[in-house]
Order: sequence, then C-alpha cells, then structure tokens
Amino acid sequence: MASSAFSRLLNLQGHLQEMKQGVRDGNGRWHLRVSPDVSDALMRGTAIVALESTIISHGMPYPQNLQTAKDVEAIVRENGAIPATIAILDGIPCIGLTTEELEKLAKLGTKAQKTARRDIAYVVATKANGATTVSSTMFFASMVGIPVFVTGGIGGVHRNGENSKSF
Repeated sequence: MASSAFSRLLNLQGHLQEMKQGVRDGNGRWHLRVSPDVSDALMRGTAIVALESTIISHGMPYPQNLQTAKDVEAIVRENGAIPATIAILDGIPCIGLTTEELEKLAKLGTKAQKTARRDIAYVVATKANGATTVSSTMFFASMVGIPVFVTGGIGGVHRNGENSKSF
C-alpha cells in the first residue's frame, strides 16, 4: 500500500514539475502555463488562492485596476498563501501572472474578452486575450488542483433584469 501511494506521489510530482514551464502540444505550442510560484506551492502543498481576472479588465479603469490587482495579491501573500491570478494571454491559459502580465491585462481593459467557461475554446483557438469569470477561473483552478478562489463579485443585474418575474 505504501509503495502504491509513493508511486502516485512521484507521478504527481512529475506532472507538477512539467507545469513549472507549462504544457506543450506536439508542435511545441503552450497549452497551459503555471507560474513558478504557483507550481512550487502546488508541489509543497502550500496554500494557493486563485483570483479571477475579469475585475481587472472589466471592473474598473486603468490604473486603479492594476493597483487593485496588486493589492489583492499582496493581501493573499500577507495571509500566508500564494496568489494565482488566472487569465488567457495570447491564447495561453495562465495560472499565476507576473507583474508585467497583470499590467498588460489592466491596460487591455475591455479589449480582453470576458471569458466564461463556454468561451475558453474560442479565446484559446483565436490566440486572444481573455479575462476569466467565476466559471472559467473555477475550471482552470480545478484543472491544476487549486480548491480555493476569490472573485470581485458574483452576478449582478443582467440585461433586461428589471423585467424579470423571478423576484
């Protein structure tokens, strides 16, 4: 039993080591990139908090959006966890962003597509930039084994919401 658990652990470690640089297809293109901080935290079992990125691109104007993103990441770090802001940049899903990548997303603003889970394939296939919503953040966080995430807000009033009979 112990050797079976050890074998699974070694297999997981191999996958996580591969994620340090990302996952490539047969043509050498990246499918997914996990930042070194997040990859190391996954291997060590350190707490990680996934952060959605739509609030950066669609929630407020530049440069307040960039400062807010940096502040939220700092709060996560101050509380003993590693922040993993998630976005799709140039068609590559990224788990954990550098300061430069946060700035790129902040400057793109609404030019980055608001990306729900249903939109992931399109944004990746067109090599576009996408800011993740709750559903796509959950999808990518789950894919790499991050069970906790933070969002800037869930839901809100949708188009023609005032005409809804549900209240």
